[in-house]
Amino acid sequence: MTPELESDLHLLRDAVAAAGALALDYFHARGRHWYKGPGQVVTEADLAVDRLLHRHLIGARPDDAWLSEESADDRSRLSRARVWVVDPVDGTRAFADGVPEFSISVALVVAGEPLLGSVLNPATGECFEAWRGGGAWLNGQPLRASDRQTLAGARLLSARTEMRKRNWHELLPEAELTAVGSLAYKLALVAAGRFDGLVSLRGSHDWDLAAARLLIDEAGARLTDADGAPLVFNQPVPRHAGLVAAGTDALHSALLARLDDLRGRAQTNRR
Repeated sequence: MTPELESDLHLLRDAVAAAGALALDYFHARGRHWYKGPGQVVTEADLAVDRLLHRHLIGARPDDAWLSEESADDRSRLSRARVWVVDPVDGTRAFADGVPEFSISVALVVAGEPLLGSVLNPATGECFEAWRGGGAWLNGQPLRASDRQTLAGARLLSARTEMRKRNWHELLPEAELTAVGSLAYKLALVAAGRFDGLVSLRGSHDWDLAAARLLIDEAGARLTDADGAPLVFNQPVPRHAGLVAAGTDALHSALLARLDDLRGRAQTNRR
């Protein structure tokens, strides 16, 4: 690790710790929430944590760019070498409902790739972090992804909305499906080996994924879009179509094949 990156890591840790404490205060107080769009919940905590992280990170690194779910994107980031990619409260619906399945996700992205990442669940005290080439860690303990090779008995994660919308149990009958709130937190749990993989056909954004993608990489797992293409960050449109994560290449390939089958069935039904 270069001295510059080490300094960035300390800055990230301090910022995320302060953000976690603030988010936890709001979580216990059960503050106000509203809708910024259909099905898109936002809370007072989202905005307060966003401001705190911006103050800590951009205040210390004024030449860096900023991409956050709760800040307007003026695209100046596209001409900057370094971008802080932030979701101040990922899993806002769970947060607003008092369910401890939310996280703060922060990554430093350089040339489309995350170099530092942190995913903190303040309610559980789990702090996942990684740096490129330095491994993935949970509260100071090294992480290693699951070594499961097949779908039989695989423990998979998905979102509650997708569990209701898609018949994953029919498509993946040999696997065990579990719903958890925050996408970044779900991916961190895959990196930690508590689950074998994740499947989703929902759209997601850089702020959901950048820190978690680094955790996945450094834990020896694999994360792509639903077509198997790699995720590249800080593009003009920071959005990704579907996700597949798995602890092994073999399980990842098996999940991609099942998604292809699902899409094939959907096309047949439309004819």
